[in-house]
Amino acid sequence: MDNNDIKIAFDAFIKQHAPDVLTAKRKEAFETFTTKGFPTKKIENWKYTSLKAVLKPNYATVNTVSDNTLEQVEALLAAKSETYKLVFVNGVFQEQLSDITEEINVFSNVLKASNTEINQYFDTISDSSEAMVNLNTAFASSGAFITLANNKILAKPIELLFFAKAETPVFLQARNLIRVGENTHANIIEKHINLGEAIVLTNAVTELFAAASSHVQYTKLQNDSLLSNLVDNTSVSQQKDSIVTVNTFSFGGKFTRNNLTFHQYGSHCDSVLNGLSILDGKQFVDNHTLVNHNVPDCESHELYNAIYDEKSTGVFNGKVIVKQAAQKTNAYQQNKNILLSDTSNVYAKPQLEIFADDVKCSHGCTIGQLDDKVLFYMKQRGIPKAKAKALLFYAFANENVKAVKIPALRNEITHIIASKLDVTFDLEV
Repeated sequence: MDNNDIKIAFDAFIKQHAPDVLTAKRKEAFETFTTKGFPTKKIENWKYTSLKAVLKPNYATVNTVSDNTLEQVEALLAAKSETYKLVFVNGVFQEQLSDITEEINVFSNVLKASNTEINQYFDTISDSSEAMVNLNTAFASSGAFITLANNKILAKPIELLFFAKAETPVFLQARNLIRVGENTHANIIEKHINLGEAIVLTNAVTELFAAASSHVQYTKLQNDSLLSNLVDNTSVSQQKDSIVTVNTFSFGGKFTRNNLTFHQYGSHCDSVLNGLSILDGKQFVDNHTLVNHNVPDCESHELYNAIYDEKSTGVFNGKVIVKQAAQKTNAYQQNKNILLSDTSNVYAKPQLEIFADDVKCSHGCTIGQLDDKVLFYMKQRGIPKAKAKALLFYAFANENVKAVKIPALRNEITHIIASKLDVTFDLEV
């Protein structure tokens, strides 16, 4: 796929969707994208990450949805936990499988109604320096549009489910805009699931606005097939006294790039960035995080753990910026990595940029293997080696898993971890 293919697809997309409230913004974003082109390793933030192999297939940007696919999705949903669901298949919203309310809606419906909130919030905190964000903005029409009122505690989590099934490679754009009102509590889950045997490239962008005193936990469970590639850009805007947690669990997929940015605009915010990657084969995951401390008396807590086996590769680039006005900031960042083979790799770059003088900030990074002395100690006390390794893996991964507030989701993640590591955990979390 090259820029010419994208241009042809964009012209067809504009003819299909124009005119609507986003037409002018789409054209501007596409012009920016064509100027930049797809990111390459010459760009500092993409130094260790190449899209060359990901972009090699000849992707289609429009796909149909067969009745058999819908039946397959419906059967999968029947076994899922109780949530408010928004279901998309090949980028097309499936209303009959979803839970639509006045507050939980989708872009395609809102665009038809010419919702004025789009102009007020859309593309206001996403990273316009990222070419993939501009590409997503150009094609934005499918995804969640959620506006939760003040003083609410949702009875169930909101689950965003993006299914794909195609006979030939397909390129999908997912766009989510989420506003959580004052003193409102919400749990949101996002999953991308490839049901087919064709390569899928998903370029997703999420903008999350957390009003004063809101509590939001957003969990991204990335456990797709090895035919799947994902570029995910998530930006969070926080007002005073809000607490936002973003959990990123990367287990499946061949290629994953996560860009996560927090903007603190009110005092006494707490930003929690929680990530766990467990990779094998030739899997690749790149986590880029940025926390902007703009105002005083705020906190950020960041923990990214990873286990790499076989020929897998990971990247962690975490940056915390404390502006001069952001006195009395507490910022903590930790990145821990375990390499299970001599052929696995990790590139880690923790960063602090501090322009205030009354702060508490720390960062740390470790890269190593399982401690043979600890394994020996456990074996001496009658614990078989396989069981000892399982317990150590569980303790390592559970630092991240215990942050998930939904019990059913914690158990699902624990079982995925056990499967990835080929171990058995004898407890529900």
